[in-house]
Amino acid sequence: MAYPMQLGFQDATSPIMEELLHFHDHTLMIVFLISSLVLYIISLMLTTKLTHTSTMDAQEVETVWTILPAIILILIALPSLRILYMMDEINNPSLTVKTMGHQWYWSYEYTDYEDLSFDSYMIPTSELKPGELRLLEVDNRVVLPMEMTIRVLVSSEDVLHSWAVPSLGLKTDAIPGRLNQTTLMSTRPGLYYG
Repeated sequence: MAYPMQLGFQDATSPIMEELLHFHDHTLMIVFLISSLVLYIISLMLTTKLTHTSTMDAQEVETVWTILPAIILILIALPSLRILYMMDEINNPSLTVKTMGHQWYWSYEYTDYEDLSFDSYMIPTSELKPGELRLLEVDNRVVLPMEMTIRVLVSSEDVLHSWAVPSLGLKTDAIPGRLNQTTLMSTRPGLYYG
């Protein structure tokens, strides 16, 4: 669960979210190193009176600052593509949950079982008990098994919605007339808000 003034991500609960956190740290380190180098070069240019004319027109320098960014982009793109393919992969789901977005609530249906569906309404602020979270608590929570691959089919009845659980690394658009699909696998038990 996120907490006030939090600077980082929520704790990872799925293997996909762990991969996303590693990718975030990898990319952030590259951005930090590039920013430090640029800041260092700018400060050198502002404080040094000496300039060497042959350095400004050198073919080698132009080659380096053309090839180096291409290599850096490849170092960012390859892990990103790997994670995108991992997120899209579905391996023999043990359970399928159909999620339908409505104007003010979500409908869930466990499609592997007959007549097992329910609606999930947000609890109004006036009815919250102490310790419950405003705009996150619902009357019927989705209960899912851990360490099992679960396929979630997401669609909408009326308008665009976004079905998201940040600690699982999930965010799927619910679009009327379109059926989107995502998978999840929780590695530990818990209560996850989204």
